[in-house]
Amino acid sequence: MAAMVLDDARERMGKVVVHTRADFGNIRTGRAAPALVEKLPVEYYGSTVPLQQLAGFSVPEARMLVITPYDKTSVGAIEKAIRISDLGLNPSNDGNAIRLSFPPLTSERRKEFVKVVKGMAEDGRIQVRNLRRAGRQELEAFEKDGDLSEDELSRAQKDLDKLTQAAEAEIDVALGHKEQELLED
Repeated sequence: MAAMVLDDARERMGKVVVHTRADFGNIRTGRAAPALVEKLPVEYYGSTVPLQQLAGFSVPEARMLVITPYDKTSVGAIEKAIRISDLGLNPSNDGNAIRLSFPPLTSERRKEFVKVVKGMAEDGRIQVRNLRRAGRQELEAFEKDGDLSEDELSRAQKDLDKLTQAAEAEIDVALGHKEQELLED
């Protein structure tokens, strides 16, 4: 019983870490990265679809992202979606592809992004701790029902705490990398 709870917690905490890292990828660092726009919602033939389903991406140079739509008629819709997004980018449309030029970030903007990333990391840590709490409650319920002994409960709770610390450490490492990436010129 305890092993099932721990495996479930391990899997769910891993998903939280992956999700937090993906959130970090959506923060602009001054370098071109498809992750910044691939989930952007585009109004296409009456429905909203993510940009990654409508176009391919390439990065010909560090501060340039080229978006090549699979269907040339969607160029206008993609350009509009980029303009109304809060990315602060100005798309350049040549009829076949859209070019996004990423200007260098100011130091104030970099510091704002660091604060945003730290908030995302804290949200990830909170989710991990909530999973720990849920796991503890399950374990205590098993102990109360007589399915676990006190020793097994104590051991399982210690293992759960180790899983929590490991997940939080992974988030902290990802945060450190993103912070460094944001602050370098």
